[in-house]
Amino acid sequence: MTATLTQLIPLTPPANPQLQDIRTQAAAYLQEETIPTNKNEEWRFTNLAPLLAQTFAAPNQQLPPVNINGLVIPEAPDSRLVFVNGIYAAEYSSIANLPTGVFVGNIAAAIDAGLAVTNYLGKQPGGEEVFTAINTAGINDAAVVWLTKDSSYESPIQLLFIATVDDAAVAIQPRTLIVMEAGSSATLVQEYLHTSIPNHPYFSNSVTEIWLGDTAKLNHTRIQDEDITAIHIGKTAVSQSQHSSYAGNSIDLGSKLSRHNWEIFQIGAQTETNLNGLAMVNGEQESDTHSTIALTKPHGTTNQLHKCIVDDRAHAIFNGKVFVPQAAQQTNAGQLNRNLLLSPTARIDTKPQLEITADNVKCSHGATVSQLEDDEIFYLQSRGLDVETAKILLINAFAVEIIDRIPVASVREKLAVAVKAFKAS
Repeated sequence: MTATLTQLIPLTPPANPQLQDIRTQAAAYLQEETIPTNKNEEWRFTNLAPLLAQTFAAPNQQLPPVNINGLVIPEAPDSRLVFVNGIYAAEYSSIANLPTGVFVGNIAAAIDAGLAVTNYLGKQPGGEEVFTAINTAGINDAAVVWLTKDSSYESPIQLLFIATVDDAAVAIQPRTLIVMEAGSSATLVQEYLHTSIPNHPYFSNSVTEIWLGDTAKLNHTRIQDEDITAIHIGKTAVSQSQHSSYAGNSIDLGSKLSRHNWEIFQIGAQTETNLNGLAMVNGEQESDTHSTIALTKPHGTTNQLHKCIVDDRAHAIFNGKVFVPQAAQQTNAGQLNRNLLLSPTARIDTKPQLEITADNVKCSHGATVSQLEDDEIFYLQSRGLDVETAKILLINAFAVEIIDRIPVASVREKLAVAVKAFKAS
């Protein structure tokens, strides 16, 4: 293992001995890996220099006090799980009144409840990818959501991962495991946030594994709003059995550098996947979304809409891949990346991709890059709006198509406020 990888893995002994084999296997992957550079095609546009310039420590195992007022969603009074600096915070969580068949807790509680966590943890394809392996090699705990067969939960489940750093730069490694057994359904809101960080850089390296059984349904909203000094690299890996449905909504607002790898594996026939993404970056932020949707069975459907709003000297990246092999006949796949540049110095790199070998499919993909139109601004001015208000209204109209697809009202309202606060040049 190189020194560079070692500095990104401040290891502590596993809290549970059942995690040791998982950690050991991931550490073995890292013996063959190095941090990617711009020479690697998958990282060609992503500048990892801010990450490599730091040496990170493990976070203090003693939980610092945090104020979660304003962070919790009112729709989830009894289904909130909180981690602070990657450490389970029972005092801020609220999971005491969940119905039979719905488990929300950390790994220790899941094992105590008799759930076969190690049958799923670290078992998604792609575990050898360097940042995924770094997370797994250092795993001590995880947020676990598990719904048993035919169970459902109407209220959203909120997972809060809060960073709060007051001295040395630290590496935080949030981990989430979602298991939806056959016929189950749920709504999940997963948020990566920060509180009171006085300009201390940190590295948040998150991994989420989602397993959907036959006919299971999950609506998953992922919000990244880390501190502007932070580096956030995340993966969401989803395996879908037949007739299952996954709706993913990814919102990227914070971090100096963020990268989200979305990997979907349709391992059953007649599965449905809908991915919605919105990145809003300004200043010198960089936001990178890489998605892979692999269809392996007939009659699969997938639709992806990803939007980026880029201002100042910020940089947004989108690379979406859809694989349709010979076995995935009668597939219906659509992918669109739309981008709004608000400054002449803003930058977007977009690369939607379809790789099709099946011959009975309906597939499309595309990308657009546009700016605020002068005639649209003039029209709104003629209706009594000033220039800045007109720009904000047009930005909101661009973003609302994604925000309106989120099923939780308070989350939509919070994001609408964030859009209004986003200043155009």
